[in-house]
Amino acid sequence: MSEEKRITFTVNGVQRTVTVAGWEKLLDVLRDRLELTGTKRGCDDATCGACTVIVDGEAKKSCALSPAKVEGKSVVTIEALAQGERLHPIQQSLIDAGAVQCGYCIPGIAMELHALYDKNLDAPSEEVVDALAKHFCRCTGYEAILAGALLAQQRLKTGG
Repeated sequence: MSEEKRITFTVNGVQRTVTVAGWEKLLDVLRDRLELTGTKRGCDDATCGACTVIVDGEAKKSCALSPAKVEGKSVVTIEALAQGERLHPIQQSLIDAGAVQCGYCIPGIAMELHALYDKNLDAPSEEVVDALAKHFCRCTGYEAILAGALLAQQRLKTGG
Protein backbone atom coordinates (compact mmCIF):
# COMPACT_ATOMS: atom_id res chain seq x y z
CA MET A 1 0.00 0.00 0.00
CA SER A 2 1.46 3.34 -1.01
CA GLU A 3 1.49 6.26 1.36
CA GLU A 4 -0.51 9.35 0.45
CA LYS A 5 0.82 12.88 0.84
CA ARG A 6 -0.69 16.35 0.47
CA ILE A 7 1.29 18.75 -1.66
CA THR A 8 0.74 22.38 -2.51
CA PHE A 9 2.16 23.99 -5.60
CA THR A 10 1.24 26.65 -8.15
CA VAL A 11 -0.06 25.51 -11.53
CA ASN A 12 -0.45 28.10 -14.27
CA GLY A 13 -0.59 30.84 -11.66
CA VAL A 14 -3.13 29.15 -9.37
CA GLN A 15 -2.13 27.58 -6.06
CA ARG A 16 -3.37 24.00 -5.82
CA THR A 17 -3.31 21.40 -3.06
CA VAL A 18 -3.71 17.74 -3.94
CA THR A 19 -3.35 14.43 -2.18
CA VAL A 20 -1.09 12.08 -4.11
CA ALA A 21 -0.20 8.43 -3.81
CA GLY A 22 3.45 7.48 -3.60
CA TRP A 23 3.44 5.85 -7.03
CA GLU A 24 1.98 8.85 -8.88
CA LYS A 25 4.04 11.11 -11.10
CA LEU A 26 3.45 14.78 -11.77
CA LEU A 27 1.97 13.81 -15.15
CA ASP A 28 -0.75 11.78 -13.38
CA VAL A 29 -1.61 14.69 -11.10
CA LEU A 30 -1.79 17.19 -13.96
CA ARG A 31 -3.89 15.01 -16.26
CA ASP A 32 -6.04 12.99 -13.86
CA ARG A 33 -6.47 15.24 -10.82
CA LEU A 34 -6.26 18.72 -12.33
CA GLU A 35 -7.67 17.83 -15.77
CA LEU A 36 -4.83 19.59 -17.61
CA THR A 37 -4.77 17.13 -20.48
CA GLY A 38 -2.61 19.22 -22.81
CA THR A 39 0.39 17.58 -21.19
CA LYS A 40 0.64 14.29 -23.07
CA ARG A 41 1.54 10.80 -21.85
CA GLY A 42 3.99 9.25 -24.29
CA CYS A 43 6.71 6.88 -23.19
CA ASP A 44 6.46 7.01 -19.36
CA ASP A 45 10.27 6.81 -19.14
CA ALA A 46 11.38 10.40 -19.88
CA THR A 47 12.42 9.59 -23.42
CA CYS A 48 9.91 11.20 -25.80
CA GLY A 49 9.32 14.65 -24.24
CA ALA A 50 5.55 14.76 -24.82
CA CYS A 51 4.98 15.38 -21.10
CA THR A 52 7.34 18.36 -20.76
CA VAL A 53 6.22 21.14 -18.43
CA ILE A 54 8.10 24.05 -16.88
CA VAL A 55 8.99 23.85 -13.18
CA ASP A 56 10.42 27.06 -11.74
CA GLY A 57 11.67 28.06 -15.17
CA GLU A 58 13.18 24.69 -16.13
CA ALA A 59 11.76 22.29 -18.71
CA LYS A 60 11.05 18.98 -16.95
CA LYS A 61 9.56 15.69 -18.09
CA SER A 62 6.56 15.21 -15.84
CA CYS A 63 6.35 11.43 -16.37
CA ALA A 64 9.58 11.07 -14.41
CA LEU A 65 8.93 13.67 -11.72
CA SER A 66 7.48 12.91 -8.32
CA PRO A 67 4.79 15.40 -7.31
CA ALA A 68 6.67 15.87 -4.04
CA LYS A 69 9.46 17.50 -6.06
CA VAL A 70 7.14 20.37 -7.01
CA GLU A 71 6.01 21.14 -3.45
CA GLY A 72 6.01 24.94 -3.15
CA LYS A 73 7.13 25.40 -6.75
CA SER A 74 5.57 26.89 -9.86
CA VAL A 75 4.50 24.59 -12.71
CA VAL A 76 3.48 25.89 -16.12
CA THR A 77 1.66 23.67 -18.60
CA ILE A 78 0.72 24.19 -22.24
CA GLU A 79 -2.71 25.43 -21.15
CA ALA A 80 -1.07 28.63 -19.87
CA LEU A 81 0.53 29.68 -23.17
CA ALA A 82 -2.41 30.86 -25.27
CA GLN A 83 -4.31 34.00 -24.31
CA GLY A 84 -7.90 32.98 -24.96
CA GLU A 85 -8.18 32.24 -28.69
CA ARG A 86 -4.83 33.93 -29.43
CA LEU A 87 -2.04 31.39 -29.58
CA HIS A 88 1.37 32.07 -28.09
CA PRO A 89 3.97 32.99 -30.74
CA ILE A 90 5.69 29.63 -30.19
CA GLN A 91 2.47 27.73 -30.87
CA GLN A 92 1.58 29.87 -33.90
CA SER A 93 5.09 29.60 -35.34
CA LEU A 94 5.08 25.81 -35.12
CA ILE A 95 1.75 25.79 -36.97
CA ASP A 96 2.92 28.30 -39.57
CA ALA A 97 6.09 26.29 -40.27
CA GLY A 98 4.07 23.12 -40.89
CA ALA A 99 5.49 21.43 -37.79
CA VAL A 100 2.11 20.23 -36.52
CA GLN A 101 0.54 17.10 -37.94
CA CYS A 102 -0.95 14.85 -35.27
CA GLY A 103 0.07 17.43 -32.64
CA TYR A 104 0.84 14.91 -29.91
CA CYS A 105 4.46 15.99 -29.41
CA ILE A 106 3.84 19.71 -29.90
CA PRO A 107 2.83 20.65 -26.32
CA GLY A 108 6.09 19.27 -24.96
CA ILE A 109 8.12 20.92 -27.70
CA ALA A 110 6.38 24.25 -27.13
CA MET A 111 7.11 24.07 -23.40
CA GLU A 112 10.77 23.17 -24.02
CA LEU A 113 11.12 26.16 -26.34
CA HIS A 114 9.27 28.44 -23.91
CA ALA A 115 11.71 27.56 -21.11
CA LEU A 116 14.70 28.00 -23.43
CA TYR A 117 13.59 31.37 -24.83
CA ASP A 118 12.61 32.69 -21.40
CA LYS A 119 16.19 32.02 -20.29
CA ASN A 120 17.93 33.15 -23.47
CA LEU A 121 15.98 34.62 -26.34
CA ASP A 122 19.28 34.91 -28.20
CA ALA A 123 20.03 31.18 -27.88
CA PRO A 124 22.14 30.12 -30.86
CA SER A 125 20.59 27.65 -33.30
CA GLU A 126 22.81 24.87 -31.90
CA GLU A 127 21.20 25.37 -28.49
CA VAL A 128 17.75 25.27 -30.07
CA VAL A 129 18.66 22.01 -31.84
CA ASP A 130 19.93 20.56 -28.53
CA ALA A 131 16.64 21.46 -26.83
CA LEU A 132 14.62 19.87 -29.64
CA ALA A 133 16.78 16.73 -29.49
CA LYS A 134 15.00 15.89 -26.21
CA HIS A 135 11.76 15.27 -28.15
CA PHE A 136 10.50 12.60 -30.54
CA CYS A 137 8.15 13.34 -33.41
CA ARG A 138 6.98 10.51 -35.59
CA CYS A 139 4.88 12.57 -38.01
CA THR A 140 6.30 15.86 -39.14
CA GLY A 141 10.04 15.54 -39.40
CA TYR A 142 12.49 17.68 -37.57
CA GLU A 143 13.18 20.27 -40.27
CA ALA A 144 9.72 21.79 -39.94
CA ILE A 145 9.95 21.72 -36.14
CA LEU A 146 13.33 23.49 -36.22
CA ALA A 147 11.98 26.03 -38.71
CA GLY A 148 9.03 26.69 -36.39
CA ALA A 149 11.32 27.01 -33.39
CA LEU A 150 13.53 29.55 -35.16
CA LEU A 151 10.49 31.44 -36.48
CA ALA A 152 9.16 31.62 -32.92
CA GLN A 153 12.48 32.96 -31.70
CA GLN A 154 12.40 35.67 -34.38
CA ARG A 155 8.79 36.59 -33.59
CA LEU A 156 9.45 36.76 -29.85
CA LYS A 157 12.41 39.08 -30.46
CA THR A 158 10.32 41.43 -32.59
CA GLY A 159 7.23 41.26 -30.42
CA GLY A 160 5.13 39.55 -33.04
